[in-house]
Order: sequence, then C-alpha cells, then structure tokens
Amino acid sequence: MNFNSGAFLIFLPVVVLVYWFLPARFRWVWLLSASYFFYMYWNPALVVLLLLTTAVSYGSALAMMRWPRLKRALLVLTLLVCLGVLIYFKYANFLLQSVLHVVNGAAGGEWSFTIDVLLPVGISFYTFQTLSYVIDVYRGDFPAERHFGYYALFVVFFPQLVAGPIENPRNLLPQLRREGRWDREDFRAGGRLLLCGFFRKCVVADTCGVFVNRVFASPEAANGLAILCAGALFCLQMYNDFAGYSEIAAGSARLMGIRLTRNFDRPYLSQSYTEFFRRWHISLNQWFTQYVYIPLGGSRKGLGRKLLNTVIVFSLCGLWHGAKWTYLLWGLYAAFWVCLESLLKRPARRMAEHRNIDLADPVVKLVRRMGAFAVFIPAALLFRADSVGQAGVLLGRLFTAWSFAGGQIADCFALLQMGGLELLFLALCIVTMSRLSLWGQYDLPRAPSPDASARRTAAAACLVTAVALCWLSLLATQDAAGFAYFQF
Repeated sequence: MNFNSGAFLIFLPVVVLVYWFLPARFRWVWLLSASYFFYMYWNPALVVLLLLTTAVSYGSALAMMRWPRLKRALLVLTLLVCLGVLIYFKYANFLLQSVLHVVNGAAGGEWSFTIDVLLPVGISFYTFQTLSYVIDVYRGDFPAERHFGYYALFVVFFPQLVAGPIENPRNLLPQLRREGRWDREDFRAGGRLLLCGFFRKCVVADTCGVFVNRVFASPEAANGLAILCAGALFCLQMYNDFAGYSEIAAGSARLMGIRLTRNFDRPYLSQSYTEFFRRWHISLNQWFTQYVYIPLGGSRKGLGRKLLNTVIVFSLCGLWHGAKWTYLLWGLYAAFWVCLESLLKRPARRMAEHRNIDLADPVVKLVRRMGAFAVFIPAALLFRADSVGQAGVLLGRLFTAWSFAGGQIADCFALLQMGGLELLFLALCIVTMSRLSLWGQYDLPRAPSPDASARRTAAAACLVTAVALCWLSLLATQDAAGFAYFQF
C-alpha cells in the first residue's frame, strides 16, 4: 500500500482510532493484524517470505539464549537463510546475467537465461532489521524477545516496514511493549510530520520528477545545461521522496505514541561527502557502520585498512539499493570522495590555518556546500541511469555538450518543457522546502505566542491545500509516482 494512495488515507485513521479505543493489552494484536494487511495489500503471496525471515530470526535468537555454545552456528544459519532469500529474490538475475555476459564474451556465445522472480517490496529493509536484532542478541547487547507477537510486530510494523527507517531493537521493541497513553503533543507532532511528508512527496518530489523524466527519456538530445539541471532536480526529488516517506512513517507512528528514528538531517547543508552520509539515510549508514565497517576493523588498523573498509562498505551500500552496475558505480564514486576527504582532511586544515581562512565563516561554508552539491550531481546521474551505457551518455554530455554560441538556455528549458510559471512554482517549492526542515522537526517547541501559533496554523492550511491540489493534478495527468525507495 502506497502512502500517497487513497487507500492509505482511509487505512491510517481507522488503524489509529481503533488502536486508541482498544484496551492496552490488545493493541499489539490490532497493530500486527493491520501491519500484515498493509503488506499483503500489494501481493498477499509475498508475506510468506516475511514470515520465514521473522520465524528464523526469532527462533535463532531464542536458541542463542538457551544454548550459548551454538551462538556462532545459529548466527551463520540466520545469515545464510535471511541473506539467501534476499540474494535470490533481489540479485539472482543480476548475478546470472553478469556471469553469462562474461561467458558469452569469452566463448563467443549468445546464451541467455532469466529467472522469473518478483522482487518483494521492502525486502532489503526488513532483512537488515531482523539481522540487526539477531546480531545484537549474539553480541549480548540485547536480550532475545520471548513473545513472538511483539517480535513479529517489530519486524512488520507498517509505518517503517517497506522503506525504513531500519529500526534498532533497542529503540522500537520496548516502545511496542509499553502501555502507551494518548498524548495531545504526540498527536500534533504526528499530524505535522504527516503534512510535511506529504508536501515533500506530492508537491516537491513528484514535481521535480516530471522534469527529470523528460531529460532521461532522451539524454542524447540534452545539452550540458539540461543534464546539469536534471541532475540537480533529481537530487531534490530523491531527498524529498525518501525524506517525505520517512516523515510520513514517523508521523503515522507518532499518532500512536511511537517514536521512530530520525532518518534525515538536512543533508544538502553538508560541506563534504563524509558529512553528507552522516545526514542522509541515517539508519542505513548506522547499520553499515555497526555491522560491517567496525567488524572489518573500522579505522583502528591503519589508514590503508580504513580506506579499504570504506570502499567495501560503500560498494555494499550501492548494491543494497539495487541489482544494477550503476548502483555499484554510485557506491564506488561515493567511496572515492570519502577516501579522498580522509586523505586531504588534515592537509586542508593546515593550509586553511596557514592562509588564515576561517572555516566557520558563513561565506566559506556556503562555498563548501555549493562545491559538495556539485559533486553530488554526477552521483545522482549514476543513481538514476537505467544502464551503464545511459550513465556514460549522461556524464559525457554533462562535461562536453556545452556551447557559448547562444540557445543553450532556451534548448534546456525546451527539453524540460519548463516555462515561467513552472519555474516560479519550482522556486516556491524549494523555498518552502527550506522551511520544512524546521517545521518538520520531530519535536517542535511550543509556539511562544498566540500570533506564532496562528502563523503555524495558517502554514498548515497552506500546506494541506498545496498537497491536495498537486496530488489531484498529478493524478489527472498520470504523473503521480510511488515512493522510489519502495523498490529497494
């Protein structure tokens, strides 16, 4: 079930109302049932994989507590089953086609074979969430949950099931067990987060997506400026799409008194690629840090090992997003910049001190942020490209298809099909987006005065109107899109 669908607009109020009217001891049953309905709404058959992953991880964790000597074997078993399911359904065709490509190239053959398999929605998210639980139990960081119902709810909790955030058991499980009480502030915060999330998705992300799709439909006809604009717009589209989902998820959970992990922290204010990944998809990056980077040795075994571990983590992070070479290249591109920043961090600071450059100066910060955003654009093109060939065309034209003979700007706007009204609307979206970072805080302080409260109410009314109009407009033109991260 998509968050930006009419079905969800009926589903969520019903779930929340019944949740608060039920006695506390029955609420987990209702949430569990609603969460399975939410997942099965798309394809009921795929719930079998979700139940398998849940049962294996639950049983392994309990067995670890009962038979400590078998902990390592049980961990390996869980990894084999959970990652095996993920690899088969998400990467089997990718691996098979890659092998056949090498074989055909070496033998001059034309063999082809494809496995007819459907990618389950959210499989990467719930697999990583169950693995974090089992690994924490294995390490002794968290006790095994004995109640199967509460554990199943931890895995399938509908707000964050299909696109995160990837919750740590230490944060979510105790909240699911706690007897919550209705709180007006939670309800206000939940409504505010929902509104901000829908605005990001329906108004900003889907609007940017319309222009991006036009350039990617015919990249060979695009000049450098058009591709630069498409890359910048795709950066905004992906951020608002995924941050919008995260805010809707957090808002939905908050209506029931449950606080999810913050997943984004204004990433495009980053002054470096390294800082960007501390602010972007925080739960995924923390997962890779805790369960891959640190076990590999982190930065404890010298600079060379640190750089190698960084490359491994970002390569896996790229492939986590999808079974395409472009995602792997995106991960390697990110690893290159993070490694380069690790190497140049100290020399750059010494040079700044030598030349009396204040890195805290607002102008210096602005320049660094603009530079970091410029570096993000080729990464965005890699991420959005359908193939390595298309990525090559896009990057090639980005750096070569420029002309100073005139007509560059006109050709760019013609391909984007963007007129003055569309440009003004996009500018208003971006300005509003900057305010959402403040208004969409998980815990917003109380309004200091009645006037401030009235301004917030007026802003909420404007956001509601904008979401409704843009959603209906996109539906009418068939440009409304599902959340991009559902495919991961």
